[in-house]
Amino acid sequence: MKLNILVVGRHLQIMETILRLIHTQSGWHAVGALTDNEAIEKFRETNFDLVLIGGGVEEESELKLKVEFEKVNPRIKIIRHYGGGSGLLFNEINEALLT
Repeated sequence: MKLNILVVGRHLQIMETILRLIHTQSGWHAVGALTDNEAIEKFRETNFDLVLIGGGVEEESELKLKVEFEKVNPRIKIIRHYGGGSGLLFNEINEALLT
C-alpha cells in the first residue's frame, strides 16, 4: 500500500528536507505546498492519506485548511510537525496511521 502525504509549510528549504526524508521510506510519497491555496488545490486533485502541517503555518491557516480538507475527506488525518529530525517525523506519521 502506498502512503500519500501532503506536506504544508511556509519555508522552501524545510519543505524540501521533509519531502526528501519522507521519500526515503519505502511506499511513502509526499508532495509539498507552500500556500493555503496551493494546498487546497493539491488536496482536491489527489487522494491523500495524511496531511502534515509544518511550523510556520499560522493557526488561522491551519483551521481553514482543516475545514477545506474535511469537506473533501471527513476522515483525513492531519498532524502538526514542529521539527526535531527524521526519527520524530517518522514516529509522528506512524502514530497518526495507527489512530
